[in-house]
Amino acid sequence: MMKRLLAVWHARNLEFLRDRPTLLFTLLLPVGVVIGMGFIFGGPPRPLFKVGVLGASVESEANPFLQERYTQFVPVRDEATGLSQVTHQEIDLLLDLHGTVRYWVNTDSPKGYIVEKLLIAADPGARRQPVTGQAIPYVDWLFPGILAMNMMFSCLFGVGYVVLRYRKSGFLKRLHATPLTAFEFLTAQVLSRLSLILFVTVVLYVGIAPMIHFHSAGSIALLLLLAIIGSLSMIALGLTIAARFSSEELVGGLLNLLTWPMMLLSGVWFSIEGSPRWVQWVADIFPLTQVIEAARAVMLDGAGIGRITPHLIYLVATTLVFLAFGAWSFRWRVD
Repeated sequence: MMKRLLAVWHARNLEFLRDRPTLLFTLLLPVGVVIGMGFIFGGPPRPLFKVGVLGASVESEANPFLQERYTQFVPVRDEATGLSQVTHQEIDLLLDLHGTVRYWVNTDSPKGYIVEKLLIAADPGARRQPVTGQAIPYVDWLFPGILAMNMMFSCLFGVGYVVLRYRKSGFLKRLHATPLTAFEFLTAQVLSRLSLILFVTVVLYVGIAPMIHFHSAGSIALLLLLAIIGSLSMIALGLTIAARFSSEELVGGLLNLLTWPMMLLSGVWFSIEGSPRWVQWVADIFPLTQVIEAARAVMLDGAGIGRITPHLIYLVATTLVFLAFGAWSFRWRVD
């Protein structure tokens, strides 16, 4: 018995070692995750306070307060965005250095109280603009990210392995003998997975929201539209991986290579605002980032369709690109 067991063990080891792409992903994925996390969370100690500065960049020479230690200064695109962040206590203070120095501080924020004292000490002439608003509970902020992450895993793994199984079993080879085109087959897979994901997401939303007393400030119909378009984009992304390859280990490695960076950088668990600019640029490429940012804008801020239109356009564009690439590279049989 041991001889037979060792023979199978040896054969499986050789099979894995000879599958060079799978071996490469197995070795490089953990290294990449560790290096990536080191870039994001490494460096000097984390700052105690976060201050938004209106404008495209933050120049420390513009005001003596910008040289304050243990305070992170992040650029804010416009006043409306900054006021929303101060109201929800996502930043501790908003600073406008154009002309007369103005600042907005949340009078309900303990950190805002301390940062305001530091600003007044550095620049006594700054004009105060008080705002009020309670901090968003972490569970409320986390809820949209968890739903989107669950959609991501269902989209990528739920489609990728199914198509792979069809190819290895010869089912796709038999379908190839019919008038069915690759685009038609992939579209059917997308629609099937989409209906299942929407059903599960709606059940989770309806079931979990009362348990955590979550209140959505925006339109439910808009959230449903976002869920549909976001799911289509991530399903199409999964199909680009499964469209050609026939190795389960390779497909699993590629899917993990996609899901881990998205899960870490798309803002599921924590905000990456204030991270290096290149990290934010990479995060913006992922469909999951677009879905989470739009969902939080609708659910937490009550945003309308006009505010999330750029996210929807990006998701529609990526869906079409991924589907076109998947149909072009699709392979019906195992070589």
